[in-house]
Amino acid sequence: MKLSTRIALSVTVVVPLLVVTAGLLLLGLVNRDLRHQQDIRLQERAKAVTPDVRTLLNAERSGRPKVEQNQHRKVLGDALDVGVRVVAADGTLVLTGGPQPAEPPATAPGGPVTVRAKGHTWRVLTVRVEGASPGTLWLSSPTSASDPQLSAVRRRMLLVALLAAPVSGLLAYALADRATASLRRLSRRAARLDPGEGAAGFTAERSRITEVDELASSIGQLLARYDEQAGRTAQALDTARSFSSAASHELRTPLMSMRTDLDVLSAHPDLPAAERAEVVRDLQADHARLLELLTALRTLAQGDLVEVSAFGPLDLAELVDSAVVETGRRHPEVEVSTALPAELKVFGWDAGLRILLANLLGNAVAHGHAPGEPARIAVRLRAEGGWAVLDVEDAGPGIPAADRAAVFRRFHRGPDSPGSGLGLTLVAQQAALHRGEVTTATPVGGGTGSRFEVRLPLLVEDTKTLRLPVRRDWISRNG
Repeated sequence: MKLSTRIALSVTVVVPLLVVTAGLLLLGLVNRDLRHQQDIRLQERAKAVTPDVRTLLNAERSGRPKVEQNQHRKVLGDALDVGVRVVAADGTLVLTGGPQPAEPPATAPGGPVTVRAKGHTWRVLTVRVEGASPGTLWLSSPTSASDPQLSAVRRRMLLVALLAAPVSGLLAYALADRATASLRRLSRRAARLDPGEGAAGFTAERSRITEVDELASSIGQLLARYDEQAGRTAQALDTARSFSSAASHELRTPLMSMRTDLDVLSAHPDLPAAERAEVVRDLQADHARLLELLTALRTLAQGDLVEVSAFGPLDLAELVDSAVVETGRRHPEVEVSTALPAELKVFGWDAGLRILLANLLGNAVAHGHAPGEPARIAVRLRAEGGWAVLDVEDAGPGIPAADRAAVFRRFHRGPDSPGSGLGLTLVAQQAALHRGEVTTATPVGGGTGSRFEVRLPLLVEDTKTLRLPVRRDWISRNG
């Protein structure tokens, strides 16, 4: 059923109910006003007839029939259409006339009260007549006198309710149909939407109706989230394919080397011990290289697929200090000097920053020394403007200026590099994920050696608006 039809039917039912409810309230008010008018009329008649009733009681006590008859006529004439009953102090009925209950009501003097007798309802006013001959005066008026007026109000109320049902239904249908026109246009636009276009193919036209505009905005946001999720799914599939391709390509050489060594061991069981030990060392080296390469590829893929929900406020100074301590534990011969602040907050991924620091310090350990000398590394962390700046400086041979950009490329290795060629790629990936960058330069004091500078934005108050880079293809990009 259409929304406009639902609204019209609802109004068709509700409006007559409201009219009837209002009519019942109006009937109560009209009835109260009519009763109030009836009471005022009784009180006015009481004031008019009380002097004549007092004279009538005196004449009845004195035994003057002519005066009594004359007062009878005057009392009944002044009472008009109101019932009158006069009783002397000794209970003798002196006068009765007009519409009234068959028996005098047992009511005390005061304001008018409602009396029910034999299926009829009366408003009765009791008046105590004082004087030489005291007595009681009752004035009665049937409440049915106001029934025609109440019936007229009731009939008009029902007529209004009957007319209100179709009229209000038609008006409600017309207004609802016009009000839902923008909703129908929005529905048609959504039905014509090409799934391939996504949010770009959905144009939210302003309708100046708040609910419809909010719904159009929600549809646009839903499509945008769908596009984002579809992009992330496609990126995940591309990452998986690239992981497989890179792994098969890079693992081919060490696997063939291991196969050759195994063939040598299998074909020459009597190989001298020294040569056998050399072949085993080659196998162990190739095995370690395989493990390192697979671990690095997995870590690189993990960085490409991480979501912003994994990020949070972190103390970079504490992470750097922990990484330096771990490096010293693994390589006690390395000399590491540090200059760290007490605290430096960033919005980061804990595992990602640890990967960045481990690979940056591992690169310095591997390349940061002259032949025959232990590696010397200087680690400095400082705040500069809105950035956290980390310097890792070594005393190695340095990186030629022409090769400084190439060291961050995937699988880039120097002539004598023992690694997989992914360590600095992981550093660059994590810096980009944290909306920062990493660069290479000469040491601060000059001379030989390399200096890597990582710049990460400091923590801001509103972290809800932070987004990860749109392009995350470190494992799938070429070069």
